[in-house]
Amino acid sequence: MPNNLSRRSALSLMAAAGAALGLSGPSFALTSQGASSLVTKLVDDIQRTVNSGKTGPSLYREFERIFKTYADLPIIAQSVMGVEWRTASASQRRAFTEAFAGYVSRKYGKQFRDFIGGRVEVKSARPIRTFYEVRSTAYLKGESPFDVVFLVSDRSGSDRVFNIIVEGVNMNTSERTEIGAMIDRRRGDIDAMIADLRQAG
Repeated sequence: MPNNLSRRSALSLMAAAGAALGLSGPSFALTSQGASSLVTKLVDDIQRTVNSGKTGPSLYREFERIFKTYADLPIIAQSVMGVEWRTASASQRRAFTEAFAGYVSRKYGKQFRDFIGGRVEVKSARPIRTFYEVRSTAYLKGESPFDVVFLVSDRSGSDRVFNIIVEGVNMNTSERTEIGAMIDRRRGDIDAMIADLRQAG
């Protein structure tokens, strides 16, 4: 079980959670090839970073760059913040989105050593309603191969990953639970939760 949790956590940075149910309207620009290409670039970028030899803050900064480049950060932030997003001010939303990017990069960046010598192979892509599902297989040292599903949309105006499912575990749900617990500990104080998030990970 610990190994399963570790690899699931490490993989979540590659996409992070998203708001699948929030998507609306047809998507015309995104294609299966485009979705597959995005995921391929994402996993290649992560692999180069993992094998670069960087550690600590410099490594986490690289992961944050990757997250911001490939993930639909605004949609992800809205989803994981949950109902509090509706009452948060514009400045609180911006602050949370930025803090969340750093939090995810630190939290999962620490676990990316599992990817040294490993790889993720993109297998196929297919349209599902208003987004694309990109299926892949992860191969890590000492682990049996396992399925990783990336969800990709162009809702934000460009192709972005907005969710990931690893062996049936939805990273959207996992991160929403974590953030929800932080908000509960602060009795609904959004500013206090954001301050905690800046130090977490």
